[in-house]
Amino acid sequence: MAQWMSLPEAISTHVSDGQTLALEGFTHLIPFAAGHEILRQGRRDLALIRMTPDLLYDQMIGAGAVRKLTFSWGGNPGVGSLHRLRDASEHGWPAPIELDEHSHAAMAHMWAAGAAGLPFAALRAYQGTDLARVNPNVRTVTCPFTAEVLAAVPAHRPDVGIVHAQRADARGNVLVEGIVGVHKEVVLASAVSIVTVEERVEDLRAPSLNSVVLPGWAIDAVVEAPRGAWPSYAHGYYPRDNAFYTSWDAISRDRGAFEEWLQQHVHGGAA
Repeated sequence: MAQWMSLPEAISTHVSDGQTLALEGFTHLIPFAAGHEILRQGRRDLALIRMTPDLLYDQMIGAGAVRKLTFSWGGNPGVGSLHRLRDASEHGWPAPIELDEHSHAAMAHMWAAGAAGLPFAALRAYQGTDLARVNPNVRTVTCPFTAEVLAAVPAHRPDVGIVHAQRADARGNVLVEGIVGVHKEVVLASAVSIVTVEERVEDLRAPSLNSVVLPGWAIDAVVEAPRGAWPSYAHGYYPRDNAFYTSWDAISRDRGAFEEWLQQHVHGGAA
């Protein structure tokens, strides 16, 4: 059952070194505030999962908190590469990183399987590709009904899943509006789930379209974190800070510039 906590309390209670974490969000509602709190608390040796890693994971990788990344597409949307990810992958700075790459379709199936409590997902998406030759987590299974050979991928079952949303009520029921992504699947698949929200309200005011209500019984911690998705956007609350995404390219290219940014804007507490 959901418990209201401060962000430092939620992270210190539920996130530990060596865990597998998912900080999901698609285009908007990316849980930057939670990710930065993980860095402030000095967590290390983390295995991260996300369908579309962008700036937040670039920051966590550059800070030396990550040992493994399971993902599909990764980049700075509309701008270019994730230079801290590239530096870790190509040069081992600040530490080597293990990559487990999949397609978008496979990642979505892996989340759905985890949410359903299944050990793996089956799909046709890898037919005709060579990814299975370089990724041992892409295997095959034969359908017992049709004898069709399908791709098989392990379900996502992270130790902790973290998402951001618009509103939550006193009982910890959470409303996600706009692009709902895999918020529901992350909460259901994770052993522990943390949800940060823009505001605590008496009435969720849930619309009938493009929304999901995450029930409080499926959530462990709820945190009020206004602007907790910045510089991504929160539908209905604030727009995407496109200027920051553009500026990140120059910041992240240089190790010194990145470390200065990290010290000032994460560890120094600047907005």
